[in-house]
Amino acid sequence: MDKMRVGIIGFGNMGQAIAGRIKTNYALSIFEKDKSKIAGLRDIFICSCLSQLSESCEVIILAIKPQDFEPALKDLNSFASGKLFISIAAGITTAYIEKYLPKARLIRVMPNLAATIGEAETCLAKGKYALDNDMHLARRIFDLVGKTWIMPEDLINAATAISGSGPAYIFYDLESRGIDGSHLPEGLIEEYIQRLTEAARSVGFDEQTALELATSTTYSSIHLASCDDPAELRKKVTSKAGTTAAALKILSAGGSWVLAAGAAIKRAEELSR
Repeated sequence: MDKMRVGIIGFGNMGQAIAGRIKTNYALSIFEKDKSKIAGLRDIFICSCLSQLSESCEVIILAIKPQDFEPALKDLNSFASGKLFISIAAGITTAYIEKYLPKARLIRVMPNLAATIGEAETCLAKGKYALDNDMHLARRIFDLVGKTWIMPEDLINAATAISGSGPAYIFYDLESRGIDGSHLPEGLIEEYIQRLTEAARSVGFDEQTALELATSTTYSSIHLASCDDPAELRKKVTSKAGTTAAALKILSAGGSWVLAAGAAIKRAEELSR
């Protein structure tokens, strides 16, 4: 049986991480404007334009930067019929995408840095016209990237503050305390889970989800920190003027993880469109 063909538009860090984890199970097509990112790529079909990708793929993952979204959506409009779109862009709502792709079957997802090691926490929310089968398919795809969580879209910004920016709280703490991520003091993981659970509750998650999301995020972050410098990992999670930067500003002033998560969700809401 032929594999389902999945297209990925954008081949930055997250696009590459997703492709690396799903290419065994799905046939992949990629479109990326920056040809240096796809030089020497093997086992993946490289498309010369968006129309070539759109016409050949049943599922299209939008892994492009928020500032590049509008022109890409305009180009995709003519090819949207019958396709499932999955957006991983922070701050871009399903309603915004549906303005450009009317009645598109759309799933919004929020993976995190641990996608690079196959331990992502990915939160998924359905768009207005997405079917239950679309969500099942999106979840099967992202189960290959790590752990998945289904939630209403109004909790995606909260998820961004915990599973998205939360790893940076851990990396910053390790960095500021001079702790080697591969040699942790006894009880530190439990401390991080407790602090992140409290932060997750503060942004609207119920007790059980807060604990599960905090636990999973903590363990995957520690796994990353055991293999890389926490300061470098913090930089990878932190985009200029983004949600993590807002949270780190609070932490650098001595604020709690609850306050940091509050700053992150506020910034996510400011960036949403």
